[in-house]
Amino acid sequence: MKYKLFTEFITLQALLKELSIIQSGGSIKAFLTETTVLYNGQDEKRRGKKIRIGDSILLPEKRITIDIIEPSPEEKEQFAVELAEKKRVATLVKKMNQANKKNTKIPQNKLTKRKKLKPVSKTKRKQTAPIRFPGI
Repeated sequence: MKYKLFTEFITLQALLKELSIIQSGGSIKAFLTETTVLYNGQDEKRRGKKIRIGDSILLPEKRITIDIIEPSPEEKEQFAVELAEKKRVATLVKKMNQANKKNTKIPQNKLTKRKKLKPVSKTKRKQTAPIRFPGI
């Protein structure tokens, strides 16, 4: 299997999650203890191991080999365009959320308004007799 790496590196956890070898990031520790993962021929148990272009990951039990390759210049350009668009949309959403927050701001007095309890004076407290145990 070939994996095109568009960034400088990817962690082992992120790679396995992205390729749907593991279901979630939380299951990586159990996966690494149960499964042999070979990074460039050496056993690897670190979930945060940085994997770069030219590296190879082998999962012998699942018969999966992952080769990290460099994408073509056209693919890199397309990735940059998609990343810029994603960033643009994220900033728009952030601005919209801030505007909505300002429009629906709750007055401060409603946030701090609580029922005030009247203090109970010592004289008004109900006086109870001490507890008596049988035989005393």
